[in-house]
Amino acid sequence: MAAYPQDPGAPDAPYLAFWRERHLCTLTTLRPDGTPHVVPVGVTYDPENLLARVIADRASRKVRNVRAAGGADGPGARVAVCQVDGRFWATLEGLAVVSEDPERVAEAERRYAERYGHPPRPNPTRAVIEIRLTRAMGRGRPIGE
Repeated sequence: MAAYPQDPGAPDAPYLAFWRERHLCTLTTLRPDGTPHVVPVGVTYDPENLLARVIADRASRKVRNVRAAGGADGPGARVAVCQVDGRFWATLEGLAVVSEDPERVAEAERRYAERYGHPPRPNPTRAVIEIRLTRAMGRGRPIGE
């Protein structure tokens, strides 16, 4: 089976269009014992900056997993985000870090509102998981299909 590689900084038009559609995604992080933790999330894709962003509560398991695996003070935690719609799918992989910086959180919220058509619910303990992209793969929906 083909891997359908994409350049995370310059994906083809169908792949990028698929990431601009409203889809629920999954985020996979690793628990401290090495087992995968997969949860539904909203994701925004910023190929120009080689970033994907996930907003989350600071106390969530996903944030704790990223921090424990090197996404607090280290090089980042290995994570993947994925979305699927029938035969179309897209995965982004990279190294994640957690930020509570108000400007970075606000940028993630702005992008979330743009993609999902409404602002996220208010959360004074919000953080952003920023994923520095290292790999992309998938098959986006051809434009107009």
